[in-house]
Amino acid sequence: MQNLILLLFAVFFSAGSYFILAEVFQVPTYRASRAILAVGKRRKKQAGAADAFIMELSGRIARFLPMDEFKKRKLAATLRSAEIPLTPEHYMAQAYVKAGLAFLCIIPCLLIAPVFFPVFLVLGIGIFFSESGKAEKLVKKRREEIEFELPRFVATITQELMASRDILSMLETYQKNAGKALKNELAITTADMRTGNYEAALTRLEARISSAMLSDVVRGLIGCIRGDDGVAFFRMLSHDMKQIEVQRLKKLAMERPPKIRRYSFLLLACMLLVYMGVMGYQILGTMSGMF
Repeated sequence: MQNLILLLFAVFFSAGSYFILAEVFQVPTYRASRAILAVGKRRKKQAGAADAFIMELSGRIARFLPMDEFKKRKLAATLRSAEIPLTPEHYMAQAYVKAGLAFLCIIPCLLIAPVFFPVFLVLGIGIFFSESGKAEKLVKKRREEIEFELPRFVATITQELMASRDILSMLETYQKNAGKALKNELAITTADMRTGNYEAALTRLEARISSAMLSDVVRGLIGCIRGDDGVAFFRMLSHDMKQIEVQRLKKLAMERPPKIRRYSFLLLACMLLVYMGVMGYQILGTMSGMF
């Protein structure tokens, strides 16, 4: 009973302190924050009260969060590539807030069930590393998707260069049949090329993706713009990328058997359970008849 009273006191005291501080610092209401999140999110999923609370709290903490200038520039570039509309401070503050909420669960846990203390400790650490590395995971996933499509892109450019030297037209033509990630980048690049310098637009494309394979493609396109004979270059590049693609497909093929083996063991276990269930039922029936 005493532990329950302490728990209720901690809950009501925390809630009252939050409402008082929210009124003093003029924190926006949940309804206003949810409206901002619903407008800002590209997905049609409705923002919840927890998202609004985390956004408010992380916005307050972001003002006082120190960050190295080099790390700040690098994280800002990563967030732009991942299409996350947050500042580096706000992004890291969200990771700290979500991990801190998990750490706060340790307090009632110590009062009620201290044995679960390590669970929330590990959970908080895992949440922090997961949230702080989310942008890099998104960038890596999109880069791998683009690199997977580059061999076909290079082969198309090689064929187009034999008949034309219009780089902008090549990119716009391929954009119609490109994958989602590469199509988005080509749309940005072609719009940039129409309004500015071709070489600068291609250089910005290279900087957004940060891929060694795409850097070779951009270098060849810039050479074609400057008047070089890019057919031989793109033929060699196409050959090298086909080799890389074959190695990638072999790696994927080697990863398939362990995954299939895991499901095979599950299927075998299910079959054994079925046979054992039938045998057990028959044995029990026989034993009941004997006695």
